[in-house]
Amino acid sequence: MNLPATSKEEILEVSRKIVMKEGLFAINMRTVANECKVAVGSIYNYFPSKADLVSATIEVIWKDILHMTGGYFDFINFKDYLTWFFESIKESGKKYPEFFTVHSIIFSDDDKEKGRQIMEQYFEDLKKDFLIVLEKDVDVRPDAFNEILTPAIFIDYVFTIFISLLLDSQSDCKALLELVSSCIY
Repeated sequence: MNLPATSKEEILEVSRKIVMKEGLFAINMRTVANECKVAVGSIYNYFPSKADLVSATIEVIWKDILHMTGGYFDFINFKDYLTWFFESIKESGKKYPEFFTVHSIIFSDDDKEKGRQIMEQYFEDLKKDFLIVLEKDVDVRPDAFNEILTPAIFIDYVFTIFISLLLDSQSDCKALLELVSSCIY
């Protein structure tokens, strides 16, 4: 017998599972309450609006994705890390269909700023990880960077292309790897 979800964490776990099965658009107060076997008011006790519930669910999913991909510290080659991370994110995409393309548009106009801030925070964290691996890569040419093209700016460019590849559902990141090789090795 399933017990009713009574904590914020349990509600978010149910919401995460709904996203896995039905996508982000399936998240609403009534659906989550039904799955949790609680009254809708119980959901409102933790999340004052649908936007708050969706935001919290997106955060939980990002944490799960980053947990699944965690381990940047095992890499000393930036290209190997990019390859591994791309494949890991693609696998996460199978677990959470359309998450990467939908989570930036699911919010109403009033709540878009909140959604954008959540996404930007996780992207900044990912860029920090990219930079850590890049700085550990001993194969990077000594003259690859300068005061105009710094490692941080390079990571911004690489990350932008990386996200574009994911949003365009590209099957691999070979062209990006070639670009990285040409620039820094």
